[in-house]
Amino acid sequence: MEKRSKKQHKSQAKLKEFVVVTLVEDLEQAKEYETLLKINDIPAIIKEQTDQSMATKGIAVMVPEDFLDEAHVVIESQDAYDDFYDFTSEEDDFDDSVFEDDF
Repeated sequence: MEKRSKKQHKSQAKLKEFVVVTLVEDLEQAKEYETLLKINDIPAIIKEQTDQSMATKGIAVMVPEDFLDEAHVVIESQDAYDDFYDFTSEEDDFDDSVFEDDF
């Protein structure tokens, strides 16, 4: 029987306390979420996941279960902000004369 080191056992126990808050395909996106969560005082880690049944890879952003709801709110708020920014940064064909006063 192989004996496990205490360090390895502790790291596995800590990882088990973490749950997936989101799964992304891009490492850069995962790192952005990890940073965003940490800025908001939410412990976060990223871990590569492989779904062998579907032969897909993804990167899990994980947080302690106690922070799961808060992490969802932070990520959804950021996504909503990004969507809004993308919408407003598109070139609009507004007629500037609409905003001029005729007085």
